Amino acid sequence: MVKHIVMYTFKEGVNKEEAIKVIDGALTPLVGQIPGLLHLEVKLAFNGMDYALYSEFASKEDLANYAVHPLHLAAKEKFHYFIGTRVAADYEV
Repeated sequence: MVKHIVMYTFKEGVNKEEAIKVIDGALTPLVGQIPGLLHLEVKLAFNGMDYALYSEFASKEDLANYAVHPLHLAAKEKFHYFIGTRVAADYEV
């Protein structure tokens, strides 16, 4: 199993609570629609970053396929303009 953790900041002026609703609404439904995506959470952060995304994949290949999957790319179109910075880490368990 692969765990994928990403932390983001929003661009200046973005309403954080509303942005989280949009992002969560776009990404959470992908579980069960994209092969190998087992779990996904989008949460407001309180440690210097604005929000965190946590997801689990069956394999490294599934994570790589998720990154380019048409449903994921379409979901990102709904919120990419909110994003300022991004930091990611992946690890295998």
